[in-house]
Amino acid sequence: MGVIILLESTGIPLPAESLLIFASLYASHTHHFTPEGLIISAISGAIIGDNIGYIIGYQVGYRLLEKHGHKVGLHNDRLILGRYLFRRFGGVGVLLGRFIAFLRILIAILAGASRMPWPTFTLYNALGGVLWGACYVLIPYELGSQIDSFTGPVGIGLATVMLTLLVGSFLFLRHHEQTLVKKALADEEQREARKKKHRHH
Repeated sequence: MGVIILLESTGIPLPAESLLIFASLYASHTHHFTPEGLIISAISGAIIGDNIGYIIGYQVGYRLLEKHGHKVGLHNDRLILGRYLFRRFGGVGVLLGRFIAFLRILIAILAGASRMPWPTFTLYNALGGVLWGACYVLIPYELGSQIDSFTGPVGIGLATVMLTLLVGSFLFLRHHEQTLVKKALADEEQREARKKKHRHH
């Protein structure tokens, strides 16, 4: 699990988040894994992988990402979104990126390409990794444990509510991602317009 998360964090598109949720639910029913072990795997994989991604981004830089980034899913709007998050939130953008689906894979590369100071990146990357790992293990684990306590109509009703909440959360996050992209594109256009106006003056 830790290796898959590590590889995803370096920029390889793998379903690490879905697998972590599945592993946590599986652990709550079978106890073949412990939540503590899953949390340690998730946090260590996320932090180590992100640091590798940061080094790659730092060495490669923005120009190469703009030219070849689309080959690994790093399209121009995602580059713009990364720049927007760093401008608006600084190091907190690294933490927030860990919880946004497509940015989680690319946020470390973007931070390196943006020449974010490594101590700042390390601090917020560690915080994001700890929060992400703990939340995505403990919440599914607890939900899985609670479902076992109910049977019959109550259990079916509880499972339906949980499924509705999960789907609703996914749709909310997808909408939020699109809203962020739109804000980032509008911000980029405004910056370009200001640059043109300044050049004319």
